[in-house]
Amino acid sequence: MAAPASPAPVEDKRLRTVRTWAMAIGTGALANVMRRPGAFDLVVVDGEEITRAQVLRLRRHGTLVLGYLSVGTIESYRWWHSAAEPYKLELWGDWGEWYADVSRVGFRDLLANRVAPGMLNKGLTGLFLDNTDMIETHSAQRAGMQRLVRRLARLAHSRNRLLFTQNGQSSIGPTLRYYDGWNREDVTYSYDFDTDRYVRVGAAERRSALAAVRRIRSRGLLVTTIDYLPSGRPGATAEARRNACRAGALPYVSNIGLTRVPRASAC
Repeated sequence: MAAPASPAPVEDKRLRTVRTWAMAIGTGALANVMRRPGAFDLVVVDGEEITRAQVLRLRRHGTLVLGYLSVGTIESYRWWHSAAEPYKLELWGDWGEWYADVSRVGFRDLLANRVAPGMLNKGLTGLFLDNTDMIETHSAQRAGMQRLVRRLARLAHSRNRLLFTQNGQSSIGPTLRYYDGWNREDVTYSYDFDTDRYVRVGAAERRSALAAVRRIRSRGLLVTTIDYLPSGRPGATAEARRNACRAGALPYVSNIGLTRVPRASAC
């Protein structure tokens, strides 16, 4: 497979040797990773689910461990759900969670003062934020999200931890400087919730995604990708990985529920 493009060195030295990664947040995925610690250079785990002992075990094997935290939605199964109840917006049916009113300081305080510090206290290498791109459909949340990301970046970096996010290539500009890494979903293959099928991304969208990968990679961030495919699609998997690698990203391919953790494979 083609070697990744390297338009600029990754700024954080801890990330310069990362060649393999896994998004281990689906049901059973963490247990899979724990059975083979050290298999990946970097793993994203559920920041609430993982224990301090599990974090330390993975880190002893040389793995960087990021805790997943959705900051743009409110999930019903989190311990902070009741505290976040007043900040619910409309339901996001695809995932069964509510968009969050990030414009309100109470919600930002909840995440920045209680939720995120609790995760970092487990010894995580950093945080992986999700749904920061909800501002693309909820413009009233833009300023609040920027304030929240800035606070979480200060929290993480003051403890020498990392901060990642994903998606939002058209809206990330004002906060890009706060991140150490970025993930782009659905570059070559995606999942269509309306038809319940895995689909190939259209040519124009694929070109746009790959251009964003190159652009953000050139800013010194570690860039990763996730493509969604069922098992038993080796040709499509190879295509997704090839596209990501050629653009300078580290690829990952799994099912939409992220329950499948494939064998680590570098570009």
